[in-house]
Amino acid sequence: MSSRGGRATGPWSRLKPANFDPLEAIGLPSKGDARLHDLKAQERYYTKIVERYMAFCSDAGRSDELLRRLARLNISNENAKIDKPPTPVPVRVTPRGTIELSLSMNMPTSIGPAGQKDLTTIMMAMRKLREGIVASKRVDDFSIQAYIFCIRLSILVKQMESYQPAILHLLRVMHPVQPLTKTELQEFVGYLVLDLACRQNDLAEAHATRHKWGLKDAKIDATLRALAHDNYFLFWKMKRSVDGHKAKLMEFAEDSMKRQTLKCLGRGYLSIDLPALERFTNTTWPSLTSDCGVGWQLDGSKVIIRKPKAG
Repeated sequence: MSSRGGRATGPWSRLKPANFDPLEAIGLPSKGDARLHDLKAQERYYTKIVERYMAFCSDAGRSDELLRRLARLNISNENAKIDKPPTPVPVRVTPRGTIELSLSMNMPTSIGPAGQKDLTTIMMAMRKLREGIVASKRVDDFSIQAYIFCIRLSILVKQMESYQPAILHLLRVMHPVQPLTKTELQEFVGYLVLDLACRQNDLAEAHATRHKWGLKDAKIDATLRALAHDNYFLFWKMKRSVDGHKAKLMEFAEDSMKRQTLKCLGRGYLSIDLPALERFTNTTWPSLTSDCGVGWQLDGSKVIIRKPKAG
């Protein structure tokens, strides 16, 4: 090191140090990165995922902002309209120490690119962790805890390519070796049944799965009846009564149920009160006209479906 003018000089660079993200530094095990095959590495990585998720929640601040950020990754409802204001979002720790977040059924969708990137990074990190757990053939309390966390968050953002295979692995591979509690088993079988019925539109397989695993959930049973009989009144009633995770899964059936409701009302009524129409479809009048293409006429507080034939 030399000195000039009384000032020491040394190695320096105009380049700023790169931002190091520990979640992105590790690659997918399926692409050849074997670092998450190590059990201790999995636990450290999971801790970083939870820390990032909690920072994401803390950064959101208010509950409605957290709703916005989680809803932003909703792959099936990107242009959803707000029908009612969001409700508070309680975060609680479950018996296995996993984080559970209950959400309202209706979420705003605006979010900045930074928030979207945070949640996208978390979702990708969970995929890497699941691949590492599967590759190491690990089945213990930790792996089940990690899977439970991943499934719940994936359901909340409706990322079916993440939660559906994770539920199957949890039930078919992990549960026979490291049994879930009765409450956990009922919870995740319930998610699988709702996914089959609402997203995959396979009521026969939903009933078969319900019978196979001995699911006893009156609200899910009522939801299956509502779907089988196009009972829109019962469907919306159940959607309002279930927890946030089940409500998110039921959203997959909303469009078909809404269309069926409009068909039934169109065939059976000449007119209907606006509040009743919005209640039966679980949708506001502006959304019905702009998103659903409803061409009925609004006359004060009454909706004219069709005018009676003359004579």
